Amino acid sequence: MGYSNSSLVAYTLLSPNHSGLRTEQIDRISPHCVVGQCTAEGLGDWFHKFSTQASSNYGIDRNGRVGLYVEEKNRSWCTSSNANDQRAVTIECASDKAEPYAMHQVVYDRLIDLCEDICRRNGKKKLLWFGDKNKSLNYQPKADEMLITVHRWFANKSCPGDWLYARLGDLAAKVTSRLGSGNVEVIPSGMQAREFRNLTEAQVVAKVGALFTADQKKSGILASVSMAQFILESGYGKSELALGANNCFGMKKSLSGNTWGGSTWDGVSIYTKKTQEQNADGSYVTITADFRRYSCVEDSIADHSAYLLGAKNGSKLRYEGLKGCTDYKKAAQIIKAGGYATSLTYVDKLCSIIERWKLTQYDVKGEASDVVKYYRVRKSWSDAASQIGAYSVLDNAKVMADKHSGYTVYDWNGRAVYGAEVSGGASGMTNADCPFMVKVSIDDLNIRKGAGTNAAKTGMYTGVGVFTIMEVKSGKGSDAGWGRLKSGAGWISLDFCEKVL
Repeated sequence: MGYSNSSLVAYTLLSPNHSGLRTEQIDRISPHCVVGQCTAEGLGDWFHKFSTQASSNYGIDRNGRVGLYVEEKNRSWCTSSNANDQRAVTIECASDKAEPYAMHQVVYDRLIDLCEDICRRNGKKKLLWFGDKNKSLNYQPKADEMLITVHRWFANKSCPGDWLYARLGDLAAKVTSRLGSGNVEVIPSGMQAREFRNLTEAQVVAKVGALFTADQKKSGILASVSMAQFILESGYGKSELALGANNCFGMKKSLSGNTWGGSTWDGVSIYTKKTQEQNADGSYVTITADFRRYSCVEDSIADHSAYLLGAKNGSKLRYEGLKGCTDYKKAAQIIKAGGYATSLTYVDKLCSIIERWKLTQYDVKGEASDVVKYYRVRKSWSDAASQIGAYSVLDNAKVMADKHSGYTVYDWNGRAVYGAEVSGGASGMTNADCPFMVKVSIDDLNIRKGAGTNAAKTGMYTGVGVFTIMEVKSGKGSDAGWGRLKSGAGWISLDFCEKVL
């Protein structure tokens, strides 16, 4: 058959990076994420460089303009698969630079238009998305069918990103409908809340645990805390809002002026329902509100984390200190203090859920490499407006505190480590205080043979409880020092302890 190019093209710069005429007929479309909010011209310049050693047939820029870089008759270098590129029309789409590589709505809309155009010109009446690698690559499309394939199936990449991947069923359905093949069922790519309907609470917890662990690796927000919010806000994924909209956190259409990036919400899909909110005096009021509708549970989790990390109150982050916080109680307090929930007992509820289900087992042990620990200098931890500096080096934070009377240095968990609050005796965990008792609220606090992370682990944990400390020493890996247990079992980090008064 003869080949043609799309009439939607607004800019053309043909790349030298291609293999010449195809050896196979077109029966696939492979959408990609650029990992950048590019222009059609900028993407063209990139592909035009021979040193790039990559190309695509088309590109869609941040404003929805379509660029042509390799004619459809030729095989582009796009999916790390010769066999796929020989059969696929490849499309690069402008996106955010970080996971889930979200795209502007105008980009997604133009992708639908372009896919429809490609199908029509190539004699296809259906665009298929199976959401399964093996099924897709073993399927031979019929003469009137076009199949969606993705880069991640052929290389160790996340392309086209979770944002678009979760919408490929919707893309296929909308294009097929436009082609006159009638309304077709959207095949969801991610987990659907309706899967929780007939599960026990324990089964739901086990099913979603891995999703929150994966989210912590990306966001730096404790999996245990996000899981507890999921359970509380969605009733174990079985609330009306969860089942009807995959919205597992009560995320409204408008939040904090929507002043954050990386959202996985498509910007248009909503679910309207009545909801109760608690006033400061404890009374309740019923309102009708618009909530965000997501294509899958994973999108709901990702959008929730993006909000917590990026939402602002004025010029300051609304939930400052949450990323990298390793104490679930502190993290819950940060979320409540930022105005996430109106319930007066929100923190207690979250902590109770975490402790009931031992959700700390899903937390990533040790901080992710991209989470920076900052020491913050404030009058009090709760008074974020009083902050006069944030430092990665403790000594620098101490110098600033010394210059300002009444100021304290707090670590990334909100614990006072130097200054007014500590010098006043609030810490109470020094050799001068021995023996004293401490409360441990996590079940996996390591017991070591000596005072420091350079000392070997005994293989035992304290568990949750109250313990007597007989001696305190400074040592590697703990700012508060190390405490020797009365039982003789070994030493524990006092960073994770609260003195029992």
